[in-house]
Amino acid sequence: MIDKAVPKGTWVQIHQQILSPDQRAPQVPADTAKVPLVMVTKGFLEKDGSRNENVAVKTLCGRVVEGKLINVLPRFSHDFGNAVPELLAIGPRVRALLEGGE
Repeated sequence: MIDKAVPKGTWVQIHQQILSPDQRAPQVPADTAKVPLVMVTKGFLEKDGSRNENVAVKTLCGRVVEGKLINVLPRFSHDFGNAVPELLAIGPRVRALLEGGE
């Protein structure tokens, strides 16, 4: 299957290997030292490109970074996890203390 060209200016995600395992610092944990150090960056394509092709992107802060195009229009998938009941109770308790109550 041939991927369609992704037009210049599209919001994409790239992948770049920064260090190979043999270049990792000697003080990193053994399990960390076994894998490469990689950078995943999002930005706007500087030129038309295709998936798995090396491309340049301009990040929101204006840096131009090169790497392999891995995702087009990536979504934000992070969150703050499940609610923690113990933490939910802290806010009202602190407010009550600040207002002079219990």
